[in-house]
Amino acid sequence: MAKEINPAETTRAKAFELWMKAPNPMVTFFKTFDVTNLVKIIQKKRLKFNMLLDFCIGKAAASVKEFYMLPVGNKLMQYDMLAVNTIVKNKTGEVSSCDILQSDDLGAFNAEYLKYTTEVAESCNDRDLSADSMVIGTSAIIDTEIDGAVGMNSGIFNNPFMIWGRYQKRWFKYYLPISFQFHHTQMDGAHAGKFLTNLQDEINSVKY
Repeated sequence: MAKEINPAETTRAKAFELWMKAPNPMVTFFKTFDVTNLVKIIQKKRLKFNMLLDFCIGKAAASVKEFYMLPVGNKLMQYDMLAVNTIVKNKTGEVSSCDILQSDDLGAFNAEYLKYTTEVAESCNDRDLSADSMVIGTSAIIDTEIDGAVGMNSGIFNNPFMIWGRYQKRWFKYYLPISFQFHHTQMDGAHAGKFLTNLQDEINSVKY
């Protein structure tokens, strides 16, 4: 459930005052992750790499309270739940958008991911949970390796957003550069850094 909250009564009061009307309030971090554990899992269990990474993103974000707030229009909204968005190639060859609720249960998350991405691909209709969940956007550019990407600053879509390409093999390990864009009203660099550290920890520890 989403509800409007008074920024002055939150830890983001000063940030709301400073950044809501800034011409460019979006910040982008770049970090290269060791995804060797995920690659081993997909090779043994035949799971989808992007599903595993989306699962880790949701878990890493869930412990950072700033993710549960988001500037929407000129308001600050509070959410009870998180979701991770994935871009799906649909049956027409174009792309559709699919939101998956965050879960600490990998088996349940995988089942939801497979169910809803298949439905979206067949129907060509987006699955949008943004009315009730703070959605973390993702985009996987799997046709090539990229060092990073900066998303657009539209002033409309303020959600945190992550972009990556193909993972890269170096000797016996696999690495993936990821860009993370966030609205400065929602969080500061320290919060973003904590999330990125959490994400590497989740990637290293996930099991199936």
